[in-house]
Amino acid sequence: MSHVAPKVGFISLGCPKAASDSEQILTRLRAEGYEISGTYDGADLVVVNTCGFIDAAVQESLDAIGEALTENGKVIVTGCLGAKGDVIRDNHPSVLAVTGPHATDEVMGHVHNHLPKPHDPFVDLVPDIGVRLTPKHYAYLKISEGCNHRCTFCIIPSMRGDLDSRPIQNVLAEAENLAKAGVKELLIISQDTSAYGVDVKYKLGFHNGRPVKTRMTELCEELGKHGIWVRLHYVYPYPHVDEVIPLMRDGKILPYLDIPFQHASQKILKLMKRPANSDNVLGRIKKWREICPQLVIRSTFIVGFPGETEDDFEELLNFIREAQLDRVGCFTYSPVEGAAANELPDPVPDEVKEERKERFMAVQAEISAARLAARIGQRLQVLVDEIDEEGTAVCRSYADAPEIDGLVFVEDAAGLVVGDFVEVEIVDASEHDLWGERV
Repeated sequence: MSHVAPKVGFISLGCPKAASDSEQILTRLRAEGYEISGTYDGADLVVVNTCGFIDAAVQESLDAIGEALTENGKVIVTGCLGAKGDVIRDNHPSVLAVTGPHATDEVMGHVHNHLPKPHDPFVDLVPDIGVRLTPKHYAYLKISEGCNHRCTFCIIPSMRGDLDSRPIQNVLAEAENLAKAGVKELLIISQDTSAYGVDVKYKLGFHNGRPVKTRMTELCEELGKHGIWVRLHYVYPYPHVDEVIPLMRDGKILPYLDIPFQHASQKILKLMKRPANSDNVLGRIKKWREICPQLVIRSTFIVGFPGETEDDFEELLNFIREAQLDRVGCFTYSPVEGAAANELPDPVPDEVKEERKERFMAVQAEISAARLAARIGQRLQVLVDEIDEEGTAVCRSYADAPEIDGLVFVEDAAGLVVGDFVEVEIVDASEHDLWGERV
């Protein structure tokens, strides 16, 4: 009788950092000979990797756990919601086990308890780069965990702890493996990319026999040597961010910065306890664009934070008109359980929050549309993400991060495959996306 490998169903919710945790757990499961399934069907056990950041995500995670229990019955929970202690047990007392985020060893221990590992000395299924949830042509590279800031709207430090930078040699070795495996784009993620190495005092590591500082600038210089796209996420505008702009100008890393500014009013930024809260953000943006004219900036903002007056909000609108950011997300303040900001006086009524968000997005929509329209006639290198049924290549340019920014559509996809780079001339633009013709 042939041996049937035990099968683990895997559900991953939440942000790219959670996906990165999932990939580590999946790699271990595969290495030990477990089969992986994206469904509950026929799985001996289900692992749910949860998100606990905002209330809607908590509810989504609880619903997913409930569904897994109903459909399968044997469920192990990991991820950010697991750090919130009793929430899961109170709602779903029958789960087998609960762990917090980045707890690969614990998760494996629970899997072994409930589903003993298969013994097969000949099974070595895992490629060097591990098992990845993202498409083969791009990969998330997590450089640190946790955060040293205590922004009042955020509970990440209580879930994921203080900043814990990965050793630079590990990060660079992983990047090298990914590049060798044919990955075309690395997305650098953390809770605070600019702070990389602060916790270890920027200590020297060794990569291929060379000393390299555990620091964002040095990291970018090294990553830029693979000749593939390198995209920075979650960058706070500390002074040393200025050092990576020339690397962008010289084509070492993508001229793309994801900077969560959150607000423009100094009063609100202080209430938020935002780090690197400099008055002169507009001046710095102008300087960055002088050094690297093709720089694209994406950001997120919160409206309706406790204490935000109409004047504060007007200041924010003036800021985005001046800053001319390329891509912007806007959230209304959501009182997350456990966030310090919930105790602040003068909460903003829900209808005012919503109305401000609409006004904010209307101003930004015009800016984004104009910046995209200005690309008509430009030539851009794009990366093919998929070929749809109509034979259109769905692509991204350097200005577009996967799943959060816009797309570039190329109607003639003949001969193109996913993961190809192709040069196009931009012929049309909408509020979010571009259309290109192959050159």
